[in-house]
Amino acid sequence: MSNGFETLAIHAGQEPDPVTGAVVPPIYATSTYKQDGVGGLRGGYEYSRSANPTRTALEEALAAVEGGVRGMAFASGLAAEDTLLRTVCRPNDHVVIPNDAYGGTYRLFSKVHERWGLHYDPVPLGDLDAVAAAMTQKTRLIWVETPTNPLLGIADIAALAQLAHENDALLVVDNTFASPYLQQPLALGADVVVHSTTKYVGGHSDVVGGALIAADKGLGDELAYHQNAMGGVAGPFDAWLTLRGLKTLGVRMDRHCDNAERVVDLLLAHPRVTQVLYPGLDEHPGHEVAAKQMKRFGGMVSFRVDGGEQEAVDICDRTKLFTLGESLGGVESLIEHPGRMTHASAAGSPLEVPSDLVRLSVGIETVDDLLADLTQALG
Repeated sequence: MSNGFETLAIHAGQEPDPVTGAVVPPIYATSTYKQDGVGGLRGGYEYSRSANPTRTALEEALAAVEGGVRGMAFASGLAAEDTLLRTVCRPNDHVVIPNDAYGGTYRLFSKVHERWGLHYDPVPLGDLDAVAAAMTQKTRLIWVETPTNPLLGIADIAALAQLAHENDALLVVDNTFASPYLQQPLALGADVVVHSTTKYVGGHSDVVGGALIAADKGLGDELAYHQNAMGGVAGPFDAWLTLRGLKTLGVRMDRHCDNAERVVDLLLAHPRVTQVLYPGLDEHPGHEVAAKQMKRFGGMVSFRVDGGEQEAVDICDRTKLFTLGESLGGVESLIEHPGRMTHASAAGSPLEVPSDLVRLSVGIETVDDLLADLTQALG
């Protein structure tokens, strides 16, 4: 019998403790494990960088909800990304990345891996012809964010998977914005899913983490080897917090989406707002693709305002309930100015974002309170 998403999120990898019957996996705050003779490992545990039972529970749950064969939990999303790149790429390889990528991902490519000899080209991933034109014989990966951060662009995962595989490349999908509840990239042909579990999976702004989920056992084993060799693993308490967040992801995402749709309606009607970026809108260029591959359209909303950069900054400063802060995906609503905050590292690059852009992470508060706060901030 196959189980639904919420059932997997609550039960996969989380059998009651065999000794006590505890329904929540314990926090195994240990670095090492007693062996039953030399090489006699209990359950395969010897050292908590290599494996820890709390982290194992999270990794099994993440694999289950993404429909993958192996999940790996890391200390941060960027630790997961770095491990993936150094596992599958070599110097002089090439990667196609979004022209609207998360600033930290762009920094990883431009300031870290480029010095190591990894080449990349930012491309509008919604344009399949542009992606095909950017591919070379050395292209190892197509790196996808959909929706993108912060312009909420949409890429066709299934079409890009076909294009990647025709060129002997892998498709990697950063599923952080959508979450596994709203989008299942592996089922659409992706090879690896990346998450910053700090965001919607954790969901409470109290833990930093990352994850990789692989569709193929061989690739999963190779990634796990490098996870251990490089060591950027999630600690047991972080894994426990992330697992606790995952249990309620489905119900939280429904409320995030409900609230975001109301916020979008308010912004569309406001005279100070010049553009609303949300894939749920019919006029969004990626709307049809998003409707095909997403369950709903998410809790992230970006918009542009008249008055330019200063007005965008002032709006961020005037909100009371929307907290001015980086990150996203928590139960509380956040507001930020991407150009000066999360995407400052992309300034002057092809990934530079508009200076009049404001990004919202719409939380799960009472929606009328959120609307009132935005109304007063917009003036």
